Amino acid sequence: MALVDNLKKLIGQGKKAAAQNSDKIEKAVDKAADFADKKTQGKYADKIDKVQDAAKKAIPEK
Repeated sequence: MALVDNLKKLIGQGKKAAAQNSDKIEKAVDKAADFADKKTQGKYADKIDKVQDAAKKAIPEK
């Protein structure tokens, strides 16, 4: 049971860190989406936008 408790604790710490740095994470998601869109010459822009939106929704709020 100690392993499960430790994992829960680590997940909680990760969520807290993500929430504290949500603005940086959003910028990284935007940069990655722009890079992918550029490399594919806009061919998959709609799919990239969907993934970008999903990634931003997954970021915990402060």
